[in-house]
Amino acid sequence: MENCDRLKGGLYGLLIGDALGVPYEFHSADQIPPYDKIEMIPPQGFRRTYTGVAPGTWSDDGAQALCLLDSLMTCGSFQLKDFSDRLLSWYQEGLWAVDGKVFDIGIQTSMALDAYRRGKTPEECGMIRPDGKGNGALMRVLPLALWHRGTDTELVLDAHAQCLITHGNLCNQVCCALYCLVARFLLDEMAFSYALERAISILREIYETMPSYAQELEWSVRPDASWIGNGSGYVVDCLRSVFMIMKDAASYEDAVKRAVLLGDDTDTTACVTGGLAGILFGFHSIPNRWYEALRGKEDVEELLKTVLPLFAFFR
Repeated sequence: MENCDRLKGGLYGLLIGDALGVPYEFHSADQIPPYDKIEMIPPQGFRRTYTGVAPGTWSDDGAQALCLLDSLMTCGSFQLKDFSDRLLSWYQEGLWAVDGKVFDIGIQTSMALDAYRRGKTPEECGMIRPDGKGNGALMRVLPLALWHRGTDTELVLDAHAQCLITHGNLCNQVCCALYCLVARFLLDEMAFSYALERAISILREIYETMPSYAQELEWSVRPDASWIGNGSGYVVDCLRSVFMIMKDAASYEDAVKRAVLLGDDTDTTACVTGGLAGILFGFHSIPNRWYEALRGKEDVEELLKTVLPLFAFFR
C-alpha cells in the first residue's frame, strides 16, 4: 500500500468516523440501530442528536484536528501558542468547522478557551479543571503522528504539549502519546497488534526518566490489562475502546460501525478509531458513499494538496 494512501486514510478516516458518529452521540448502546443500519443518515424513526446539523458534518473533533494540522504545516513544528490561537479562532469564529458553525463543545474545552481569551497562558488553561480527563485532546492528536518527522521521544513530547491548552492532566498526555506511537508504527506497515506492543515498549523506555508519566501509564492506562472499553468520554476508556475494536477489526467500515455501536460518545470513539483504521486499511478502503457524503471535504482537499507531498517525502 502506498504511503499517501495510509496518510490520507488517517485524516479522512478521522473526519468520516467523526461525522458518522455525530447523529448517534449520547445515545446508550441499546438505543443504537443495528450494525447494518449505521450510516451517515440514521434509519427512519431514530432521533438524531443534532437535528439542526446536516448529515456528513464533522464535529469539534474534526475541526480541532484540522486546526492542529494547519498549525503544523504553517509553523513547521509544533508551536503551542499558534495552535492555541487556532483553537480560539475555531471556538469564536468557526475555523475549520463545516459552514463555520461550531457545535458539540466539551465543557472543559469551553472553560479552557474562555480562560485563554481572557489572557491566561495555555498551560494555565489546560489545568482549569486539574482532574479533567475527558478525551478532548485525544480526539484531535492524530495529525501530529501523520506529520511528525522527529524521533519517537520528540513525537511523545509534542503529543504531551498539544494537550496543554485544554486537557493538561498527565493522564491525557500519556494517552495521546501512546496513541501517536501506535499511529506511527501503523504508518510503518506494522500489524495493529505489533504496533500496539511496540508502542507500549517504546513509551516505557521513554518514561524511564519521567517517573510521574510512567506511573500514569501503568496505573491509569494499564497497558498489561485486557483492552476493554465502553465508549465513554473518559480518555482512558476512549483509548481502551479504540484498541479493543482495532485488535480484530475486519475493515475500516467494520471498525467505525463497532465504535458507534458502543453508544455514548459515538463521534469521538468513531473519530479516534477511524483515524487508526484509515491508516491500517488505507484511504481506498473507506466506503465511497461516506466520502461523498462528507461535507467540507473541498477545504480538506485544498489542504492535502500541500500536505500529502510533504508527508510522502519525509516518511
